[in-house]
Amino acid sequence: MATTEPRSVLFIGNYLSRNRGTRAVTEDLSLRLESLGWRVIRASGKANKVLRMADMLITIWRRRADYDVAVVDVYSGQAFRFAEFSAALLTALGKPFVLLLHGGRLPEFALSHQRRVRRLLARATAVVSPSRYLLERMRNLRPDAQLIPNPISLEQCRYVPRHRVAPKLAWLRAYHHVYNLPMAIQVVERLLHQFPEIRLTAIGPDKGDGTLAEVQAQVALRNLAEHVRLQGAVDKEQVPGCLNQGDIFLNTTNIDNTPVSVLEAMACGLCVVSTDVGGIPYLLEDGVDSLLVPRGDAAACAAAVERLLKDDALAARLSAAARRKAEAFDWQRVLPQWQSLLLNLIPARSSARPLAPREVAGH
Repeated sequence: MATTEPRSVLFIGNYLSRNRGTRAVTEDLSLRLESLGWRVIRASGKANKVLRMADMLITIWRRRADYDVAVVDVYSGQAFRFAEFSAALLTALGKPFVLLLHGGRLPEFALSHQRRVRRLLARATAVVSPSRYLLERMRNLRPDAQLIPNPISLEQCRYVPRHRVAPKLAWLRAYHHVYNLPMAIQVVERLLHQFPEIRLTAIGPDKGDGTLAEVQAQVALRNLAEHVRLQGAVDKEQVPGCLNQGDIFLNTTNIDNTPVSVLEAMACGLCVVSTDVGGIPYLLEDGVDSLLVPRGDAAACAAAVERLLKDDALAARLSAAARRKAEAFDWQRVLPQWQSLLLNLIPARSSARPLAPREVAGH
């Protein structure tokens, strides 16, 4: 599918793949739109947060004649200001823009900062949620928000049916306390006596909050060096191959939305064991395409892994169901939704009302 005439889109978010080794969903989206003939502008790849914010605003202003529509990532916490300032300037310029919601913490943030969040969402020409979880939790602040799911490249995820699983565990998130890698280490320790051949491979970038050092200390203290491999970050294209070296995917996170890592594991046919936090129960169904356990419960997680290792029929059923569900998230289905949305917004740019200088200053 190609656009009927050249169109331009500005992406405002954290495009830090060169520094962090992982690509955000919107970075992948920008690349795929480029392949369809869109002219794409991105801001920002600056590592420093202050410089990144400045780069975003400068790009919005200086390149204002070069883009038809913008997509702005919205995160909770301090990063919320990136979206606030960007949305204010885009509104002042009369530019149509989409706010793309991110993160399992956003609903909690919205409860504590309801006026700020409501004001931001009201400014947008459209609001997109990547999950039913965020859509339902944020709908009271923007009733016309729409769902466009986080996508995966199904063709890159080689499906291997797990008719029988070995104690080969895969974990794929960032090394950060939110994703609770220590819980996965505890699962290995609990199962080691019964399954002495158990192996865990943990893949992801180090966020520098001390999680990596903590896990390394746990591995050494528990004499698990032969059973735990801390692989670190890998290129996006290498992820499916790394996942397929395991049979069971552990998602031990404390907070979540609709993680691409889980979708990729499902597409590869791994049996998923996940904590039932945030948007996970909206994505996964316990006993149908996954096994869900309470947050932080290493004993329950170990028991779920043991079930899979002892019940071949269960493993085969979950593996097949996971692949079927993942097929709905393929880029071939998701990308046309994005292109249709953006094309439909471009004619509306002339009707957007610029803010008066006083409104911009006091947003």
